[in-house]
Amino acid sequence: MRKSELAIFDGDYVRAHLDYRACIAVVREAMMALSDGRTRQLLRTMFHMGEGRTFAQMPGALGDDDMFGAKMISVFPSPGEPGTRRHRGVIAMFEPDEGRPVCIVDAEEVTHIRTAAATAMATDVLARRDARCLLIMGTGGQARTHLRALPLVRDFERIAIWGRNPDKVRALVEEFSGALPVRPAGELPAEVASADVVCTLTGAREPILAGRWLRPGCHVNIVGSSGPGPVEVDSELVARARYVADSRASALDAAAEFLVARDEGLVTDDHIVAEIGEILLERKPGRRSDDEITAYKSLGHAVQDLAAAAHLYRSSRP
Repeated sequence: MRKSELAIFDGDYVRAHLDYRACIAVVREAMMALSDGRTRQLLRTMFHMGEGRTFAQMPGALGDDDMFGAKMISVFPSPGEPGTRRHRGVIAMFEPDEGRPVCIVDAEEVTHIRTAAATAMATDVLARRDARCLLIMGTGGQARTHLRALPLVRDFERIAIWGRNPDKVRALVEEFSGALPVRPAGELPAEVASADVVCTLTGAREPILAGRWLRPGCHVNIVGSSGPGPVEVDSELVARARYVADSRASALDAAAEFLVARDEGLVTDDHIVAEIGEILLERKPGRRSDDEITAYKSLGHAVQDLAAAAHLYRSSRP
Protein backbone atom coordinates (compact mmCIF):
# COMPACT_ATOMS: atom_id res chain seq x y z
CA MET A 1 0.00 0.00 0.00
CA ARG A 2 1.53 3.33 -1.09
CA LYS A 3 1.61 6.14 1.47
CA SER A 4 -0.78 8.25 -0.62
CA GLU A 5 -3.40 5.53 -1.00
CA LEU A 6 -6.78 5.75 0.69
CA ALA A 7 -7.64 2.26 1.89
CA ILE A 8 -11.23 1.04 1.44
CA PHE A 9 -12.49 -1.69 3.77
CA ASP A 10 -15.89 -2.93 2.60
CA GLY A 11 -18.35 -5.06 4.53
CA ASP A 12 -16.82 -8.34 3.41
CA TYR A 13 -13.38 -7.20 4.58
CA VAL A 14 -14.74 -6.08 7.97
CA ARG A 15 -16.51 -9.41 8.52
CA ALA A 16 -13.37 -11.33 7.61
CA HIS A 17 -10.86 -9.28 9.61
CA LEU A 18 -12.61 -7.70 12.63
CA ASP A 19 -12.16 -10.64 15.01
CA TYR A 20 -14.61 -10.69 17.93
CA ARG A 21 -12.01 -11.35 20.63
CA ALA A 22 -9.82 -8.58 19.29
CA CYS A 23 -12.80 -6.22 19.03
CA ILE A 24 -13.78 -6.89 22.66
CA ALA A 25 -10.28 -5.84 23.71
CA VAL A 26 -10.37 -2.78 21.43
CA VAL A 27 -13.74 -1.63 22.79
CA ARG A 28 -12.63 -2.25 26.37
CA GLU A 29 -9.63 0.04 25.91
CA ALA A 30 -11.77 2.65 24.11
CA MET A 31 -14.28 2.85 26.98
CA MET A 32 -11.52 3.14 29.58
CA ALA A 33 -9.92 5.91 27.53
CA LEU A 34 -13.27 7.72 27.19
CA SER A 35 -13.92 7.67 30.94
CA ASP A 36 -10.31 8.68 31.55
CA GLY A 37 -10.58 11.72 29.29
CA ARG A 38 -7.96 10.45 26.85
CA THR A 39 -10.37 10.39 23.91
CA ARG A 40 -12.79 12.99 22.70
CA GLN A 41 -16.14 12.76 21.00
CA LEU A 42 -19.17 14.96 20.42
CA LEU A 43 -22.74 13.88 21.02
CA ARG A 44 -24.16 12.60 17.76
CA THR A 45 -25.99 15.04 15.51
CA MET A 46 -28.98 13.82 13.54
CA PHE A 47 -30.94 15.16 10.61
CA HIS A 48 -34.43 13.77 10.19
CA MET A 49 -34.98 12.99 6.52
CA GLY A 50 -38.67 12.12 6.78
CA GLU A 51 -40.72 9.51 8.59
CA GLY A 52 -38.39 6.84 10.01
CA ARG A 53 -35.37 8.19 8.07
CA THR A 54 -32.32 9.70 9.80
CA PHE A 55 -28.85 10.84 8.81
CA ALA A 56 -26.36 10.96 11.73
CA GLN A 57 -22.78 12.12 12.18
CA MET A 58 -20.44 11.17 15.03
CA PRO A 59 -16.94 12.72 15.11
CA GLY A 60 -14.23 11.85 17.57
CA ALA A 61 -10.52 11.53 18.29
CA LEU A 62 -8.74 8.59 19.89
CA GLY A 63 -6.22 10.98 21.43
CA ASP A 64 -4.25 14.14 20.69
CA ASP A 65 -1.53 12.07 19.02
CA ASP A 66 -3.74 9.27 17.69
CA MET A 67 -6.09 8.70 14.79
CA PHE A 68 -9.30 10.70 14.46
CA GLY A 69 -12.32 10.70 12.20
CA ALA A 70 -16.08 10.47 11.96
CA LYS A 71 -18.83 7.96 11.46
CA MET A 72 -21.67 8.96 9.11
CA ILE A 73 -24.71 6.74 8.80
CA SER A 74 -28.21 6.66 7.41
CA VAL A 75 -30.90 4.85 9.39
CA PHE A 76 -33.68 4.04 6.93
CA PRO A 77 -36.49 1.46 6.80
CA SER A 78 -35.50 -1.88 5.31
CA PRO A 79 -37.38 -2.57 2.05
CA GLY A 80 -39.73 -5.50 2.41
CA GLU A 81 -39.24 -5.78 6.19
CA PRO A 82 -41.86 -3.63 7.94
CA GLY A 83 -40.78 -2.31 11.33
CA THR A 84 -37.04 -2.82 10.74
CA ARG A 85 -34.34 -0.32 9.81
CA ARG A 86 -30.77 -0.62 8.58
CA HIS A 87 -27.72 1.41 9.57
CA ARG A 88 -25.70 2.10 6.42
CA GLY A 89 -22.70 4.37 6.22
CA VAL A 90 -18.97 4.88 6.40
CA ILE A 91 -16.26 5.64 8.93
CA ALA A 92 -13.60 8.05 7.65
CA MET A 93 -10.24 7.86 9.46
CA PHE A 94 -7.33 10.33 9.49
CA GLU A 95 -3.74 9.83 10.63
CA PRO A 96 -2.41 12.19 13.36
CA ASP A 97 0.90 13.39 11.89
CA GLU A 98 -0.17 15.21 8.72
CA GLY A 99 -3.94 14.97 9.11
CA ARG A 100 -4.28 12.80 5.99
CA PRO A 101 -7.39 10.69 5.42
CA VAL A 102 -6.12 7.10 5.33
CA CYS A 103 -9.14 4.79 5.17
CA ILE A 104 -12.86 4.48 4.61
CA VAL A 105 -14.58 1.61 6.46
CA ASP A 106 -18.05 0.09 6.07
CA ALA A 107 -19.91 1.40 9.13
CA GLU A 108 -22.79 -1.09 9.11
CA GLU A 109 -20.55 -4.11 9.65
CA VAL A 110 -18.36 -2.33 12.19
CA THR A 111 -21.51 -1.30 14.10
CA HIS A 112 -22.82 -4.86 14.19
CA ILE A 113 -19.57 -6.32 15.50
CA ARG A 114 -18.42 -3.59 17.88
CA THR A 115 -21.89 -3.30 19.47
CA ALA A 116 -21.86 -7.01 20.29
CA ALA A 117 -18.25 -6.72 21.46
CA ALA A 118 -19.23 -3.89 23.81
CA THR A 119 -22.09 -5.98 25.21
CA ALA A 120 -19.73 -8.90 25.75
CA MET A 121 -17.22 -6.61 27.47
CA ALA A 122 -19.92 -5.25 29.81
CA THR A 123 -21.30 -8.75 30.47
CA ASP A 124 -17.85 -9.96 31.41
CA VAL A 125 -17.58 -7.14 33.96
CA LEU A 126 -21.14 -7.11 35.35
CA ALA A 127 -22.70 -10.58 35.04
CA ARG A 128 -22.23 -13.25 37.69
CA ARG A 129 -19.18 -15.41 37.05
CA ASP A 130 -21.40 -18.51 37.11
CA ALA A 131 -23.93 -17.15 34.58
CA ARG A 132 -25.04 -20.09 32.43
CA CYS A 133 -28.44 -19.13 30.95
CA LEU A 134 -28.72 -16.47 28.22
CA LEU A 135 -31.88 -14.95 26.74
CA ILE A 136 -31.58 -13.12 23.42
CA MET A 137 -34.54 -10.86 22.63
CA GLY A 138 -34.45 -10.07 18.93
CA THR A 139 -33.83 -11.88 15.65
CA GLY A 140 -31.96 -9.36 13.48
CA GLY A 141 -28.33 -8.69 12.72
CA GLN A 142 -27.52 -7.72 16.29
CA ALA A 143 -28.90 -11.02 17.57
CA ARG A 144 -26.48 -12.83 15.28
CA THR A 145 -23.41 -10.87 16.33
CA HIS A 146 -24.34 -11.14 20.01
CA LEU A 147 -24.64 -14.89 19.64
CA ARG A 148 -21.05 -14.89 18.38
CA ALA A 149 -19.65 -12.47 20.99
CA LEU A 150 -21.30 -13.38 24.30
CA PRO A 151 -20.16 -17.03 24.45
CA LEU A 152 -16.59 -15.69 24.41
CA VAL A 153 -17.02 -14.28 27.95
CA ARG A 154 -19.31 -16.88 29.61
CA ASP A 155 -19.87 -20.62 29.15
CA PHE A 156 -23.60 -20.60 28.47
CA GLU A 157 -25.29 -23.97 28.81
CA ARG A 158 -28.72 -22.73 27.68
CA ILE A 159 -29.52 -19.98 25.16
CA ALA A 160 -33.13 -19.06 24.44
CA ILE A 161 -34.09 -16.81 21.52
CA TRP A 162 -37.25 -14.71 21.64
CA GLY A 163 -38.78 -12.68 18.85
CA ARG A 164 -42.11 -11.37 17.68
CA ASN A 165 -41.86 -13.34 14.41
CA PRO A 166 -41.79 -17.11 15.08
CA ASP A 167 -40.42 -17.84 11.60
CA LYS A 168 -37.38 -15.62 12.25
CA VAL A 169 -36.84 -17.26 15.64
CA ARG A 170 -36.85 -20.73 14.06
CA ALA A 171 -34.47 -19.60 11.32
CA LEU A 172 -32.03 -18.15 13.85
CA VAL A 173 -32.15 -21.27 16.01
CA GLU A 174 -31.48 -23.44 12.96
CA GLU A 175 -28.58 -21.19 11.91
CA PHE A 176 -26.76 -21.51 15.25
CA SER A 177 -27.91 -24.94 16.46
CA GLY A 178 -24.75 -26.66 15.30
CA ALA A 179 -22.49 -24.39 17.34
CA LEU A 180 -24.49 -23.30 20.38
CA PRO A 181 -27.12 -24.75 22.77
CA VAL A 182 -29.91 -22.60 21.29
CA ARG A 183 -33.66 -23.10 21.33
CA PRO A 184 -36.80 -21.00 20.77
CA ALA A 185 -37.96 -19.19 23.91
CA GLY A 186 -41.18 -20.26 25.58
CA GLU A 187 -43.42 -17.93 27.57
CA LEU A 188 -41.42 -14.78 28.05
CA PRO A 189 -41.96 -14.14 31.79
CA ALA A 190 -40.79 -17.67 32.60
CA GLU A 191 -37.78 -17.39 30.30
CA VAL A 192 -36.73 -14.10 31.89
CA ALA A 193 -37.19 -15.55 35.37
CA SER A 194 -34.69 -18.31 34.59
CA ALA A 195 -32.12 -16.19 32.74
CA ASP A 196 -28.77 -15.07 34.13
CA VAL A 197 -28.16 -12.66 31.24
CA VAL A 198 -30.78 -10.95 29.08
CA CYS A 199 -30.07 -8.88 25.95
CA THR A 200 -32.73 -6.65 24.36
CA LEU A 201 -31.82 -6.20 20.69
CA THR A 202 -35.05 -5.04 19.09
CA GLY A 203 -36.69 -2.01 17.54
CA ALA A 204 -39.58 -2.21 20.01
CA ARG A 205 -41.22 1.12 20.74
CA GLU A 206 -42.92 -0.07 23.94
CA PRO A 207 -41.44 -2.18 26.76
CA ILE A 208 -41.03 -5.87 25.97
CA LEU A 209 -39.09 -6.67 29.17
CA ALA A 210 -40.57 -6.07 32.63
CA GLY A 211 -38.51 -5.54 35.76
CA ARG A 212 -40.83 -7.69 37.86
CA TRP A 213 -39.83 -10.75 35.80
CA LEU A 214 -36.12 -10.56 36.66
CA ARG A 215 -34.65 -12.89 39.25
CA PRO A 216 -31.99 -11.74 41.71
CA GLY A 217 -28.52 -11.73 40.22
CA CYS A 218 -29.66 -11.21 36.62
CA HIS A 219 -27.69 -8.94 34.28
CA VAL A 220 -29.50 -7.05 31.50
CA ASN A 221 -27.94 -5.49 28.41
CA ILE A 222 -30.23 -2.78 26.97
CA VAL A 223 -29.06 -2.34 23.41
CA GLY A 224 -31.85 -1.88 20.87
CA SER A 225 -32.94 1.66 21.71
CA SER A 226 -30.28 4.25 20.87
CA GLY A 227 -32.19 7.50 21.26
CA PRO A 228 -35.15 9.16 22.98
CA GLY A 229 -38.47 7.55 22.08
CA PRO A 230 -38.37 3.74 21.71
CA VAL A 231 -38.27 1.98 25.09
CA GLU A 232 -37.45 -1.74 25.28
CA VAL A 233 -37.62 -2.15 29.09
CA ASP A 234 -40.01 -0.75 31.66
CA SER A 235 -39.31 1.79 34.37
CA GLU A 236 -39.46 -0.82 37.13
CA LEU A 237 -36.45 -2.56 35.59
CA VAL A 238 -34.51 0.71 35.48
CA ALA A 239 -35.36 1.43 39.11
CA ARG A 240 -34.50 -2.10 40.33
CA ALA A 241 -31.16 -2.36 38.57
CA ARG A 242 -27.71 -1.06 39.31
CA TYR A 243 -27.72 1.05 36.14
CA VAL A 244 -24.42 1.44 34.29
CA ALA A 245 -24.00 3.49 31.09
CA ASP A 246 -21.36 3.44 28.40
CA SER A 247 -21.33 7.25 28.71
CA ARG A 248 -23.08 9.28 31.40
CA ALA A 249 -23.47 12.35 29.17
CA SER A 250 -24.99 10.31 26.35
CA ALA A 251 -27.33 8.44 28.71
CA LEU A 252 -28.66 11.70 30.14
CA ASP A 253 -29.27 12.85 26.58
CA ALA A 254 -30.58 9.74 24.83
CA ALA A 255 -31.15 6.68 27.09
CA ALA A 256 -34.88 6.37 26.44
CA GLU A 257 -35.86 4.02 29.28
CA PHE A 258 -33.83 6.04 31.81
CA LEU A 259 -35.39 9.33 30.69
CA VAL A 260 -38.89 7.86 31.00
CA ALA A 261 -38.19 6.51 34.51
CA ARG A 262 -36.76 9.87 35.52
CA ASP A 263 -39.78 11.73 34.14
CA GLU A 264 -41.99 9.39 36.17
CA GLY A 265 -40.06 10.36 39.32
CA LEU A 266 -38.73 6.84 39.93
CA VAL A 267 -35.02 7.74 39.54
CA THR A 268 -32.75 10.77 39.47
CA ASP A 269 -29.60 11.44 37.46
CA ASP A 270 -27.61 9.83 40.29
CA HIS A 271 -29.20 6.48 39.41
CA ILE A 272 -26.52 6.18 36.71
CA VAL A 273 -24.00 4.74 39.14
CA ALA A 274 -21.03 4.56 36.77
CA GLU A 275 -19.74 4.49 33.25
CA ILE A 276 -18.47 1.09 32.18
CA GLY A 277 -15.03 2.65 31.69
CA GLU A 278 -14.97 3.78 35.32
CA ILE A 279 -15.64 0.21 36.43
CA LEU A 280 -12.93 -1.12 34.13
CA LEU A 281 -10.54 1.46 35.60
CA GLU A 282 -11.60 0.27 39.09
CA ARG A 283 -12.75 3.77 40.03
CA LYS A 284 -16.34 2.65 40.64
CA PRO A 285 -17.67 -0.74 41.77
CA GLY A 286 -19.60 -2.90 39.33
CA ARG A 287 -21.60 -5.85 40.66
CA ARG A 288 -21.53 -5.76 44.46
CA SER A 289 -23.24 -9.07 45.25
CA ASP A 290 -24.50 -12.24 43.58
CA ASP A 291 -28.11 -11.16 44.19
CA GLU A 292 -27.79 -7.68 42.70
CA ILE A 293 -29.58 -6.94 39.41
CA THR A 294 -27.32 -5.05 37.02
CA ALA A 295 -28.12 -3.27 33.76
CA TYR A 296 -25.82 -1.95 31.06
CA LYS A 297 -27.14 0.73 28.71
CA SER A 298 -25.42 0.58 25.34
CA LEU A 299 -25.91 3.67 23.20
CA GLY A 300 -22.83 3.19 21.06
CA HIS A 301 -20.13 5.79 20.63
CA ALA A 302 -17.90 7.25 17.98
CA VAL A 303 -14.78 6.20 19.88
CA GLN A 304 -15.86 2.55 19.68
CA ASP A 305 -16.31 2.78 15.91
CA LEU A 306 -13.11 4.77 15.44
CA ALA A 307 -11.10 2.36 17.59
CA ALA A 308 -12.41 -0.61 15.59
CA ALA A 309 -11.65 1.16 12.29
CA ALA A 310 -8.16 2.13 13.50
CA HIS A 311 -7.54 -1.51 14.48
CA LEU A 312 -8.55 -2.66 10.99
CA TYR A 313 -6.29 -0.08 9.35
CA ARG A 314 -3.26 -0.82 11.52
CA SER A 315 -3.63 -4.58 11.21
CA SER A 316 -3.73 -4.22 7.42
CA ARG A 317 -0.37 -2.47 7.25
CA PRO A 318 2.67 -4.53 6.17
